[in-house]
Amino acid sequence: MNVKPTISSQIDEKIIFKVIDKNFSRLAPSYYKWINSWLIGAYENFGNIDKYIILIYIINQDFIFFRKNGLIVDYDTFYKDKTLEVEKINISKISKDLQIPKESVRRKVEELEKAEIIKRKGKQIFVNRTAIPVVQANLTLKNMSVLLCEFNKILKEEDIVEVAYPTTEISDSIKKNFSFVWYQFYKFLFIFTNRCRKQVGDLETFCIGLLVLVNAADNKSFKIKDLTRKKYATSIQGSDDRGVNAMSISDVTGIPRITVIRKLKYLIKKNILQINEKKLITLNISGVALDEVQELQNQNMRSLSNFIYRAFNQIKIII
Repeated sequence: MNVKPTISSQIDEKIIFKVIDKNFSRLAPSYYKWINSWLIGAYENFGNIDKYIILIYIINQDFIFFRKNGLIVDYDTFYKDKTLEVEKINISKISKDLQIPKESVRRKVEELEKAEIIKRKGKQIFVNRTAIPVVQANLTLKNMSVLLCEFNKILKEEDIVEVAYPTTEISDSIKKNFSFVWYQFYKFLFIFTNRCRKQVGDLETFCIGLLVLVNAADNKSFKIKDLTRKKYATSIQGSDDRGVNAMSISDVTGIPRITVIRKLKYLIKKNILQINEKKLITLNISGVALDEVQELQNQNMRSLSNFIYRAFNQIKIII
């Protein structure tokens, strides 16, 4: 009989932030893949990331209900039923919490209703669960587990914890504590996407910029270990000798090529990306944009630290 991970002590959130800051080059590949994969999947579902976020915001009402009542619902139980009942849809609150204009929220909710993803029956509201591909939850869970596993290894190496658990055991623990971990994930995600949307205007633009960053981070010539977050941020600028073209970005993200080109021009004008003589796009943030991006990342790393802190405590990875 396998012994389940248990917890005998908690790691201070400030320590988690310091570990991320110090070992960022080790965590960056799995962190960026986790976020980038989620954004691409969100766009793939409805051709609009904000519409998908509005849908999961509505679904998150159930996770909030579970949390308030001290209930833990596992992965299989949550995805067992074809429909999910939610209490109500408050357009004004969604607009305020997600920082999306009210009329845009109203329009996207109506589109979800027309597509029969959301159904009203009298005073009851149901979400058609078949419209929420389980495959995306599986991929997000897998990428999340890889990130937490790498983080756990670093904690073990630095003698902060005694055991480093395999990815499979971490994944099983998340599934067992699914409603709590996903509540924390969505809490992180809503804050993260609000900041990123504010930074570049819309999440499709952010997704495109992040994909160029992922391309640079995956470059074999750049895969350097043991870089702090600050050194990583400066070292990766202009390091990509390959680049990526608009067609490839369109193929990976599913965003139409003409839209990709328009958003790339915006990011180039903002000094976040650059285009070389071969018409290939590379990462090279400079000037005021670099300061702004670094401040954005600083805020996001604090939110990530909070997510990891709460998730680790709940899924009992730490011994």
